[in-house]
Amino acid sequence: MLADRIEARWIDLFVQVFRACGVTEGDACAVLSETQSRALNVHLAELALVRLGARVFHIQMVSPPQTAPVPVRSTGASNALQGLGPAVGALAQVQFVADCTVEGLLHASELPEILQGGARVLMISNEHPEALERLKPDLDLEYKVKTGMRRLKNGQKMQITSKAGTDLQVQLAQAQVGGGWGHSTRPGSITHWPGGLCLCFPATNSVNGQLVLAVGDVNLTFKRYLESPVHLTIEHDFVTRIEGHGLDAELMRSYWAAWGDREAYAVSHLGWGMNPRARWDAMAMYDKRDFNGTELRAFAGNFLYSTGANEVAGRHTLGHFDLPMRHCSVSIDGQPIVIEGELQGELA
Repeated sequence: MLADRIEARWIDLFVQVFRACGVTEGDACAVLSETQSRALNVHLAELALVRLGARVFHIQMVSPPQTAPVPVRSTGASNALQGLGPAVGALAQVQFVADCTVEGLLHASELPEILQGGARVLMISNEHPEALERLKPDLDLEYKVKTGMRRLKNGQKMQITSKAGTDLQVQLAQAQVGGGWGHSTRPGSITHWPGGLCLCFPATNSVNGQLVLAVGDVNLTFKRYLESPVHLTIEHDFVTRIEGHGLDAELMRSYWAAWGDREAYAVSHLGWGMNPRARWDAMAMYDKRDFNGTELRAFAGNFLYSTGANEVAGRHTLGHFDLPMRHCSVSIDGQPIVIEGELQGELA
């Protein structure tokens, strides 16, 4: 286990990232956390903002009671704010929010109100700063991620295949496209650190086919590399069959069934990783407590399939799987984006 100790270089790191997000002397900045947040990151955020000369205050929420039937991990849909108007209003009035909540505000219900006020939100993934240090935002990544997002916005159909048996078709009409490169200076925006993703939230009845999780692919909800194949049949957005004889399939069947919620089986978002600094094998080096897994969502050339909430399709659930896959090929309207896990053309 890594030591939870403030290191001078990590303060410097946070200063660099916040400066890339446009934080300047005199800015009103909030550090948002909860009682179960990683205290080390909260302290580093405060120290870095003070060093930049910002006017800093903390909002610390009491982590709410667990209401789900199973553990919830890495959803990006923090419920820490619990709709508390004074806290949300305060966040909407600042220039910058360092989001250190456990799950992050990316899909939180209060986020639109915060962004409408003009705040720039940096969701600091619940990683140990040793991982954040390796994955400091690359300023050159912004152009490539934006290029990938344009491909998604202008496309009509995405196809994903693999030698393991994946053959998935995604209709992109009316999909909501997103992406992140780890920093943002635009008022009313949110990004996350680590960054490096191009993705979309498909509209209803847009995803069909076969998704085959092979050995070495990742179930980030469990923080586990797959050791046996799992074959998912997807019909009109929903996983309808979960086939496989090993422990991985058993764990997925059990977790999905525990929700008692059909919407937990539906597609949330999908896309591909863009970050050349992120490593597929990094999870093997960390205790689960020290690792949230954003790195594995972003490693260059992965195909990321996620299940759970999708506001574009009108589906809401806390049940969530993030499934980064290796060695897949991704094309949009017949043009290759990724070939067997390798980014192509100007995205490489």
